[in-house]
Amino acid sequence: MGVTDEHRSGLKPLRRRVWAPIGQRPVAVVRHRFAWRYLVGLVHPASGRTFFHLAHLPTSVSIPLFAVELAACARAVGASPTKQLVLVLDRAGGKPTSVRLRVPEQVHLLFLPPYSPELPPAEHLWPLTNSVLVNRHFTRIEELEEGQFARCADLQRHPELIRSTTRFHWWPQRIRKRQGPGLR
Repeated sequence: MGVTDEHRSGLKPLRRRVWAPIGQRPVAVVRHRFAWRYLVGLVHPASGRTFFHLAHLPTSVSIPLFAVELAACARAVGASPTKQLVLVLDRAGGKPTSVRLRVPEQVHLLFLPPYSPELPPAEHLWPLTNSVLVNRHFTRIEELEEGQFARCADLQRHPELIRSTTRFHWWPQRIRKRQGPGLR
């Protein structure tokens, strides 16, 4: 069982507090520009395995993009007729729930209740991915992409960090395969 979410990041800087010598103000280069990319993350909270995809979108998540993301996720985890993927999603961010959405046969979508942003474990990926963007000035969106791509690749090599952030006490460790009608 995996969880997916999307996160928008762009050239508008992410500012955080920093230490500075007494009597001096820290200097931050800021030029507000509005160029965005969507980072889509899939996480398996019990193991800490992740899959990231940086989407080149001018606006927001759309039905065609979401279909591509679902297919990419299915390929990444090796979904097949014998290996099904249950993907937990929130209802925020305009996630397409249209009947026109093409969902791969091996993927089953499970939507969380509306207005529950604290439930999806994937929400806790974004502070980790944003750490390379904080208090930095990017002149081009490609620079931001390179930094975020490198950070995501690094996070994938540290599943214990992902697991410590996304594995909630109520999240199932393992889904048992149903043995027959009514049997568990």
